[in-house]
Parts: sequence; C-alpha cells; structure tokens
Amino acid sequence: MRAQIIFFLLIICNFNLFVTSSKPSNYLPRGSSLTVEDASSKHLVSPDKTFTCGFYTFNDTTHAYYFSIWYTNSKEKTVVWTANRDKPVNGHGSRLTLTKHGSLVLTDRGGSIVWATNTSSVAVDRVELLNSGNLVLKNKSGKILWKSFDFPTDTLLPNQFFTENQKLISRISPQVFSPGYFSFYFDIENVLKMVYDGPEFSSVYWPNPDINIFQNGRTSYNGTTVAILDDTGALVSSDGLHFSASDVGLGVKRRLTMDYDGNLRLFSLNDTSGLWTVTWQAVIQQCDVHGLCGRNGICIYTPDPKCSCLPHHEPVNSNDWSKGCKPRFKRGCNDTQFIEIPHVDYDGFDLNFTRNISFNDCRQICLGDCHCEAFKHAIREGLWTCYTKGDLFNGHMNDESLYLRIPKRVKSSESNNILSVSRLACGGGDPKIELLPMLYNDASTRSFKWAYLYSFGVAIGAIEVVLFVSSWCIFFRKHGTLGSLEEGYRTISSQFRSFSYGELKRATEKFKQVLGEGGFGSVYKGVLSDERVVAVKKLEKVVQGEEEFWAEVSTFGRINHMNLARMWGFCSEGIQRLLVYEYVENGSLDKHLFSSSTTSTLLEWEKRYKIALGTAKGLQYLHHECLEWVIHCDVKPENILLDSDFEPKISDFGLAKLCQRDSQGLSQLSMMRGTKGYMAPEWTTNLPLTSKVDVYSYGVVILELVRGLRLSSWVVDDNVKEEEMLKLKSFVRFAQGKMQDGGDSWIDDLVDSRLEGKFCRNQAVKMIEIGLLCVEDDRNKRPTMESVAQALAECEDEVVTM
Repeated sequence: MRAQIIFFLLIICNFNLFVTSSKPSNYLPRGSSLTVEDASSKHLVSPDKTFTCGFYTFNDTTHAYYFSIWYTNSKEKTVVWTANRDKPVNGHGSRLTLTKHGSLVLTDRGGSIVWATNTSSVAVDRVELLNSGNLVLKNKSGKILWKSFDFPTDTLLPNQFFTENQKLISRISPQVFSPGYFSFYFDIENVLKMVYDGPEFSSVYWPNPDINIFQNGRTSYNGTTVAILDDTGALVSSDGLHFSASDVGLGVKRRLTMDYDGNLRLFSLNDTSGLWTVTWQAVIQQCDVHGLCGRNGICIYTPDPKCSCLPHHEPVNSNDWSKGCKPRFKRGCNDTQFIEIPHVDYDGFDLNFTRNISFNDCRQICLGDCHCEAFKHAIREGLWTCYTKGDLFNGHMNDESLYLRIPKRVKSSESNNILSVSRLACGGGDPKIELLPMLYNDASTRSFKWAYLYSFGVAIGAIEVVLFVSSWCIFFRKHGTLGSLEEGYRTISSQFRSFSYGELKRATEKFKQVLGEGGFGSVYKGVLSDERVVAVKKLEKVVQGEEEFWAEVSTFGRINHMNLARMWGFCSEGIQRLLVYEYVENGSLDKHLFSSSTTSTLLEWEKRYKIALGTAKGLQYLHHECLEWVIHCDVKPENILLDSDFEPKISDFGLAKLCQRDSQGLSQLSMMRGTKGYMAPEWTTNLPLTSKVDVYSYGVVILELVRGLRLSSWVVDDNVKEEEMLKLKSFVRFAQGKMQDGGDSWIDDLVDSRLEGKFCRNQAVKMIEIGLLCVEDDRNKRPTMESVAQALAECEDEVVTM
C-alpha cells in the first residue's frame, strides 16, 4: 500500500511539472531555447495574449517551419513578422536559442545558422514578446537592445515606426513567405510609394504615377521620413499621406499589410469570429496594380479582377499569372497585319508618341519599327495622338482600342469575333478567364485548433502516448529509416556552409596569393582541408550586421548555374566578412581580351562567341529563372571568369547588396555602385533600377568581345595605349554609320583586326546588332537577357569562314 501511495505521489509531481513547463511565457532567458518539436515550449505569448511567437508551418507534412509572430486569436493564425521568410527550417532538430553571448540565433537541423541578431557584443539578458507584437532583446535593467519592429517583413502594426530604411515587401504567394515583387517604402524623394519590381521591369503604381507629387497630395519637402499607424486606425506620414480605417476608434486590433497581390490594405480583426475585415486599401481598382498579369496579359473585371491573354497568346504558367502570356507565333518584322483589340490599353513602354497624326500614318510608324508590338491612336487634348508600344505590360480595360501586330499567316478570325470583354479568353482559344487569387477574399486557409486539458486521466494517457512515439522514433532512427532522412538532409545542407576565419586563413596561407582586386575587395587563392581549390574574397565596407549578412549570403548560396561562379560558403566573425567561391582556372575575361602582352594567346572567335552566349545564359538565369531573382549591377569583363574550357562564369553577383552604398549610407537600389563605362544611364536618374541595367552592361561587354578593345575611356589598362581606346558612344555611332552604308565589308571594319578575318560573319553581325540594342539609352528599347540568349543560341552552330 505504501509503495502504491509513493507511486501515486510521483505521478502527481510529474504531472505538476508537465503543467508548469507547458504554461506559456512571454520571455526566454539567456541560454534557453525553443525547439520545433516540443509543443510544450515552442511558443512565447504576449502578456495580454494578443500575439504568439514561435515555429509556424503551413503544412505539417512538408517539415518547412518559420520562426514567426502571429495574432493569437485570428482564425487563420495571421503572421505579422517572420525571421527566416526566405529560408524555412526543418521540422526536426531546428531551434531558436538566446546564446550565452547575447545573440538570438535560429539554427536548422544539423546546427547550421539560418538567421541571427547582430547583438553578440551587448549584455542581452532575455528575449521578450510585448503586447504590441514587438519581439525585443533586453538587458538586466530592461533596456531594449534589439527589436523586430526595426525589421518589418510585409506588415506594420499599430505604434510601429516606419522609416526611410525600412520596406514592407509582399509575399510571393499566400502560403509562401519568400519576398515577392511588390514593395512599400520611402523613395529617394522621401515620399511613400508602392513599386512593382519584377524580373522584366520596374514601375511605380501608387500614388498615381501620371501626376506629380504635389497633385497626389504629397510633399518631398520634409525633414524627416517617418510614418506611424496609431491605435485608432489612423496613419500619419511625414510626406503628407494621411488615412483612417473605416471603423476608426480605439479597442480594435489592426494591421497594415502589403499583400501578395500588390495592394496595401488596413485590416481590422473581429474578436468574435477571428476574421479580418478590410477597412482601407490604397488601390481602389485592383487592375491599376502593375505586374499582376505579366507580359501580354490583360487585367479585367467580371466583376472581380481576372487575368486574360491577348488573342493568339497563351499563359506561360496558368498558376502564376505574373509570368504573363506568350505568343503562339514567332514575331517578325515583315509579314505583318494588325488586329483591333477593343477596350484594351497598356500603361507605359511607349516607344514614342506623335501628336496630330492620322490613323494610317500611325500604323506606318509602327510598321517601320521592328520593336513595335502594337499601337494606339487616340484623342489627347483635342488632337489625334499616336502611341507605339515596345512592350505590352500592365494591360487593362478602357474605352479605346489597341492594334496588335501579328504575322499575316496567323488567322485573324478569332480576333474578329472579339466584341466584348467575355471574348478575351486565356490563350486566345476557348472563352475561359482565370481568376487572380485575391488574398483578402480567401478566408479558408486553415483553422486554428486549441488544445484543452480535460482531466487527470487524459493527461496521463497523453504522456504515455508521447513516451511510446518517442521510443518508436528512436528505434527507427537507430535502424536507418529516420537516420537516412537526417543524413540526406545534412548532405544537402552541407553544400553551402559557414567557415571560420582561422580555417580560411590557413587555407590561403595567411592570404598569401592575390588573384585580383576589385571594388568589393581582394581575392586570394586557397586550398580547403578537403583539397578543394577556392577563391576567397575579403569584402570591404560591408554595412550589414551578422543577421542581414547571413540572410543575403544564404540566398546566393542557393543559386546554381553552369555560367555562374559557385559560392561554397562564407565567414562572418566580428568585422570579418569573406566569401568562398570555386576557383576558376583561366582567370577573368579582361586578361585574355585586352592584354597586349606578346606571351598572351589571342582569344579566338569561337571562344568569344561561347563567352557571349554563356554570359547571356547566366544573366538570363539571374533575371528570369532563379528563385531569388538578382540584378548583378556590375557586369564587366573583370567579373566574367573563364574555366579550363573557356566556359564563362559570372562572379560577384549580388555583392552590390552587401557593401557600402554612399556616404550617407542609403540603401536604395538606385544608389548601388557599378563600374563607370559599363553603367546604364538610369544610374544618374531617380528611376528604380531594373534588370535592364545588366542588359546595358552586357551590351558593352559583347561589343568589346567583337572589337577586342575597351569601349570606355573610364577603364584604361596600363598595357593598352590611350589612343587605342574608343568611347562607347563614338563606337556606337561608328558602327551604326557602317551598317547604314551597307556593302559587304562593313563588318570587317568593326571586328578585332588581330583575328585577321578568322571569324563567323553571321555571328559577328548578330553580336553587333544585339550589342547596339542593349546599349540603348531608353531602357524600354533594350531586350531582355532571355531574348538575347535565344538569339545568340540560334547562331551557335555556325562555323568560322575566311
């Protein structure tokens, strides 16, 4: 009997410990962790229970988890902040730790660091979730040393200051936290704007880009750049923006979110139903948001916003309308007809506009320009005006007509029947229109289930189940099933890793052999312990803390293409920031193309064309295909490496995001630095930079491959005589003049004379034509790298003739 009483008391004690340990807390002391598996300790809850912080997943079966903050009582468990939005961690073995050194660190299975705060040098005592939804690190006296409010993702909460160094960036889709293409931020004029910044173009769409700042009710004459949403639902900004929720007043839980569909919305929470209501939105007509339907797409209302394709076009991806539509015909300059598309217009991308002109003359202007894809003839200020379109983005409905250019061989019967919106069918075939997924209409994502403690017996039963399942998992881990999964996961993760500074110091023999020096730092040759030969780049003027540096570099580590230099890892210790790349045997292109040394080997034509095509493919991947699209910002021969087979590998992509922008520390993309002579004209304007800056730089490089000389007087090699240098603009005028003169010999005057005529004429003509297009001052006239790579590939198999 006595033994039974002792056993019973032990069970009660264990139960009390279970209940105590599972009680939610709003803080985590130094040296403690939250683990992804342990349901009893994986959450922090604010004192008033409004917010919860912990590991979040969209689907338990995917094992993809995010460390996030969400509204506790919202039905959909609405996330307002995420630490690792572009790199989820595994559902087994991941943890968040407040280290003894004072850093809050998120580690993946296997211990690799995914995210961390830059607080390792301060006396952090605890991490705490406040009633405001702000996750903070405090010292023993309660002073805040770091806060999540300084690093917003896509949502602004009440009383959270929003400043010039911050952005709200949309999700890429409703159930993927990765950054999307829409952003809300203070621009270079200190005005709050919304921008679509996609793979093919970038444009401001709110406030109204057709009128100036003051007509939009804003001002750029403000000494500060700050906005704040107060507890009543009113937002006030230093640029003059002011708006209020339709249910303005105290006592309502709210959030301001940059939604994945490009609209900025203010939401209010119904405490009873747990559902959100839109109480203000920036863009009233959703089709005014740029980029929704992609190239050749049209946004229409039926009555909800939907995407459609132009006639004789079909969706690139019916599940992702931002990729737009592709023609079911091959575009050409000849064999042209025009079909009328009623009630359709495309914003921007006008090649030109001409006032007081007839319809037929407008049509002839478009016919005479191979880049013209459509034209519009409409009355503006009492005059008939002609607009020719170089690209068809931001399609929407209006009261006028667009005239689309298609080959004559394409049957136009389909388009002749287009008399109403309902006939604008996706793919130009069946009258079928796909719905744009609208975030604020979707109230069925997933329900939130609460656990209840019913009785002492149920608790004991749950403990037994946990013990049984734990034993089962341990058994299978030892016998290979779970163990093999873990090993496979570690193998994948280990392809890109963090190196210690001492490890790289030994690998480079104390940074002994310098491979080169550039704007971002010096590069050293090294050999790792596994005998891999690497190039170690020591970065200079890095402004990010460890948290931001890890986030940026981990993105680069996931990029993999045969024409991109592979990054093997990085080092971030104290002030040291280093990157570890694969070693590329033949060095950079400039050393082979511009060297006048008698010992150097002349770069043959086949290799030049191979380099032009491979570089185009690498940039195409960065701009259009990789998960995290990247603008290089510094394409030049020095950043094109050549392997043993002279296959090009682009290096330094993404580094412009890591280094000092200017003396004021501005971080806007328009402030990034490139190399003079290869920089597009947009660098000197306030226009947002797009992938077209890389197209311009590539144009300079491809013309240099043909000419064999530097085309910029800004870049002078010691081994090249000054009088041999040609400025880019002079060469462009020279080339255009030769092409207009015609004849058979004009190409010989433009190709590197050192080749002594040993080159493929068709390939040379193609490279010059592409190069001249790429260096157009108007970025809308420049081709995409996708079209450049395709054009070069068409001539790849041609051979050199004398």
